Amino acid sequence: MKEDKCKICRRLNQKLFLKGEKCLSPHCPFIKRPFPPGPKKKRRRFRQSEYGKELFEKQKLRNYYGLTERQFSRYVKEVLGKRGKVEDAALLLIKKLESRLDNVVFKMGLAKSRKESRQIVSHNHVLVNGQPVNIPSFVLKKGSKIELKKQKKDKVLFKDLMISMKSYQPPQWLKVDKKNLSSEITGQPTLDEVGVPVDIASIFEFYSR
Repeated sequence: MKEDKCKICRRLNQKLFLKGEKCLSPHCPFIKRPFPPGPKKKRRRFRQSEYGKELFEKQKLRNYYGLTERQFSRYVKEVLGKRGKVEDAALLLIKKLESRLDNVVFKMGLAKSRKESRQIVSHNHVLVNGQPVNIPSFVLKKGSKIELKKQKKDKVLFKDLMISMKSYQPPQWLKVDKKNLSSEITGQPTLDEVGVPVDIASIFEFYSR
């Protein structure tokens, strides 16, 4: 059975915005119960070992993007194989994660969470460069154009999308056409802009053991 998303944030002591609008409300469990889930006598945190810290950081980033261990480790090991050949391995990892189609659909403002954006992609609601793509991990590049299928715009899921997108500010590397619910990748994300709340160096150490 999958762990409740709110418990993941509480256990990792980091708000990862896994439930969309609920994470921004005062009813967010991370705010109401700012301590790890479980019996009170087990909530005390002991001093973490170096391995424990690395594992902790890995779990934060993996859950932030909503990936399985197999998916996440594949990205990290691919980047580790290029360490020494690239200027910034941490940035390369983030670029790979951010370039996933499900993440871009989320960053466009078409979904309230990455889980929802993954469903939108899997249910064949989007086009990439005019062609239907239903693979969440599909890699997008600079110049890629993403849009919601015209026949899908009237679905209940997207009913209030035009209203919510009016005040939404997408990242600078995405040019979003809010009227037509489409976007184009015009640049590349930076570590500062993404603002991932983790120590990526610790993640590399975890997978280098």
